Amino acid sequence: MVVRRDSAVGEQVSGEGEKAAKVTKKAPMKKAPVKKEPVEKEPLEAEPVTRGPARPSAGKTPPGKAAPAARKPESRTALVRRARRINRELAEVYPYAHPELDFENPFQLLVATVLSAQTTDLRVNQTTPALFAKYPTPEDLAAADPQEVEEILRPCGFFRAKTRSVTGLSKALVEEFDGEVPGKLEDLVKLPGVGRKTAFVVLGNAFGRPGITVDTHFQRLVRRWKWTEATDPDKIEAEIGALFPKSDWTDLSHHVIWHGRRICHARKPACGACPIAPLCPAYGEGETDPEKATKLLKYEKGGFPGQRLNPPQAYLDAGGRPAPPLGA
Repeated sequence: MVVRRDSAVGEQVSGEGEKAAKVTKKAPMKKAPVKKEPVEKEPLEAEPVTRGPARPSAGKTPPGKAAPAARKPESRTALVRRARRINRELAEVYPYAHPELDFENPFQLLVATVLSAQTTDLRVNQTTPALFAKYPTPEDLAAADPQEVEEILRPCGFFRAKTRSVTGLSKALVEEFDGEVPGKLEDLVKLPGVGRKTAFVVLGNAFGRPGITVDTHFQRLVRRWKWTEATDPDKIEAEIGALFPKSDWTDLSHHVIWHGRRICHARKPACGACPIAPLCPAYGEGETDPEKATKLLKYEKGGFPGQRLNPPQAYLDAGGRPAPPLGA
């Protein structure tokens, strides 16, 4: 009996030993950690940059700079108010604004405006005294020798094409309007060399009929001020006209053009000397330092002569100076 129990016990112990052995075989062996030599990493700043300077991540502001305020879309009402306020401010800056072409009657203004294409008003004003001294009326200019007119108009540039225009419109005035400049838009634009811009200059300044003059300065500024995004002159005229009462159109044209010639230049606007800077969404495109910006001012704002040889008295009273004659 004892032997049997011992055998049983032996068998039991033996079985447990086999199980223990199996457990021991399944247990993973732990390996001693291998020490690695530390590897020095190159600093990120030392990596070559091939795509230009790094830009700050979205939503982050570069050190030392304030986060730009998000610009909200301007409502129609806000645009109208801002545009009209700019015009009021410019009216105070340029109370003497006027057409910068010398003229004594509608015919002279019409001819001078046609000649002003692709040149300055100053050059036209220096040229027209000799022209009108020799050909004072449409009848005289219509009958003129083209070669003689070309020699007079040579300083204006494109003198051959301009000779054809002014002699052609003079003939049309004589043949169709009894030698008188018509006071209607639809009649003016039928004349050789006369488009809507020229017609509105004549209507607004010779006949007192409101019109918007969309020249290069006007186009540049109204887009810079975000009054319109149009590039076609007719569309610009319509969109800007809708922002203002019709009675303001002529003076508005003078204010904008004068500001474009004196302060808000095409290549380097004098932002630091601009009286409407707080209202301008393009502020900062030009020189913002007040002292440097002041040196960019032109004509009477910079202490220089204007473009007219015979400017209005109000301009002279405000410190403006007449332009010198041709060759002076």
